[in-house]
Amino acid sequence: MKKLGDLLMILDLHRQGLKVAVIARQVGIDRKTVRKYIARGLGVPTYGPRTPPGTSWGCSFTPVSARLPKISQR
Repeated sequence: MKKLGDLLMILDLHRQGLKVAVIARQVGIDRKTVRKYIARGLGVPTYGPRTPPGTSWGCSFTPVSARLPKISQR
């Protein structure tokens, strides 16, 4: 993410009617990034819910005591 000043400059240049390629050249970023910032506007970025820790690998946790054979006590 560029700084807020750069984002405001991108939006201002777009409002003035400059082409995306010209804006990208002036700011020094890719044209696709300029398009993304123009489409997003000044809105706060939203992030989706995170996955709970430990579930990203898809493995299940089994305690060691459950994997050991039961020992009969006398």
